[in-house]
Amino acid sequence: MRRTFALALTILALIAPAGTAQDKPPVASHKTEKDVPYRTGDGLTDAMRERCKLDVHYPAGATGAPVVVWFHGGGLIAGSKAVPAALANKGLVVVAANYRLAPKAKAPEYVEDAAAAVAWAFENAEKYGGSRKLVFVSGHSAGGYLTSMVGLDKRWLKAHKIDADEIAGLVPFSGQSITHFAVRAERGIEKTRPVIDDMAPLYHVRKDAPPVLLLSGDRNKEMTGRYEETAYFWRMLKEVGHKDVELLELQGYDHGGMAEPGFPLLVRFVRDRAKAAAAK
Repeated sequence: MRRTFALALTILALIAPAGTAQDKPPVASHKTEKDVPYRTGDGLTDAMRERCKLDVHYPAGATGAPVVVWFHGGGLIAGSKAVPAALANKGLVVVAANYRLAPKAKAPEYVEDAAAAVAWAFENAEKYGGSRKLVFVSGHSAGGYLTSMVGLDKRWLKAHKIDADEIAGLVPFSGQSITHFAVRAERGIEKTRPVIDDMAPLYHVRKDAPPVLLLSGDRNKEMTGRYEETAYFWRMLKEVGHKDVELLELQGYDHGGMAEPGFPLLVRFVRDRAKAAAAK
């Protein structure tokens, strides 16, 4: 069900205690490895060698921890990887990945990079104390777009012999649901002309996709049309029979500011899914 989060409720979620001991992350020291290449071998371009790297923040000594692959924002033309402070030291394996940027990178190269980073997380989850069965994908803005593309359009992970349905959950923060404006700019399409083609998450809605939590800023403060296209994305997922999709509008927060109240919702989503998986 689509819900609207009032500002007061969002603030309460940020400051309220976890409630039960089971909600608290395990006590463990955490370590970080930086600039780990997720593309290796022959045939790499200079851009791949420079940008296809990730940082891993993980709880030392843990086993079976949830894994969150996080993609930064920046309109597909800027930005750099960083483990969000709100996800650090939470008992999670956090994989923060860079990807090639437009306009030097052309569609779908940044989506291919995102899929390669997610594949790396599946392949290396256990090495860092995580679980291959609990790999979640998330990101803000352009990172949200990449999250949805990798999770909805199966061809990108299929190239790495991974079924996108193995992803435990998708949490795009204010991601573009239509064809991204960077892709449209590459094609010479003006930014006010919406396009839905195979480079749009909306084009790939399917009932058997992983669980989805869609987060948007306030519809009156967001990027133009961003809430509305996210709401349409939610509706179309419901229309095709997806049983586990929710949309939350974070009232009072603009496009950049909505990430802060979004992180506790991401953590809660991940922990709830991990508990449900453990109970089966």
